[in-house]
Amino acid sequence: MPTLLSIQASPRGDYSVSRKLSDAFIHAWSEKHSGGTVITRDLHRTELPFVALPWIAGAYTPAEQHSPEMKEALAVSDELIAELQAADTILIGAPMYNFSVPAILKAWIDQVARIGKTFSASYEGLVKGKKVVVILSSGSVYTAGSPTESYNVESSYLRQVLGFMGMTEVEIVLAGGSGAVSMGKRTLEDLVAEFTPAVVAAAQ
Repeated sequence: MPTLLSIQASPRGDYSVSRKLSDAFIHAWSEKHSGGTVITRDLHRTELPFVALPWIAGAYTPAEQHSPEMKEALAVSDELIAELQAADTILIGAPMYNFSVPAILKAWIDQVARIGKTFSASYEGLVKGKKVVVILSSGSVYTAGSPTESYNVESSYLRQVLGFMGMTEVEIVLAGGSGAVSMGKRTLEDLVAEFTPAVVAAAQ
């Protein structure tokens, strides 16, 4: 049966646009794939260390030669990569911070982008045959044709780094306009309802 990996990067909980839209995606996906498995990776409930020297040394050293320190440094990476490889569909729900990815999502990317595991020494992506849907919430609107379109570095970066690992089927739903919710000019429910049809369509 198919497996969906849901990666959530927003700290806002019940007040998060990306999390609420992710819930809508998961519901639609589960209806389409009856009996499928949903694995949720909440990055705010995961200890994500930054890449340090033991991690780098371990990544470039054969596993049979790993020191205890290398093994410990790569343990989280091993777990996250196994989740990624086991999934058929990957959902990433994330806000936009300063036009790019939150640090916590970058930390996840740094843990899973690993030579010999998700890309080869010749820079061939090794995580193939996956569908990735990214739900990006943002305070402003960055849709095509808008004056701020070029400010959206997050979408292009995610396409590039996911494609580098072999995930080239990437659909991005831009859920912009949450700034109006924060200023009390619009309700959270109204904003979520606006983008729910696009999210449900992406789950089909």
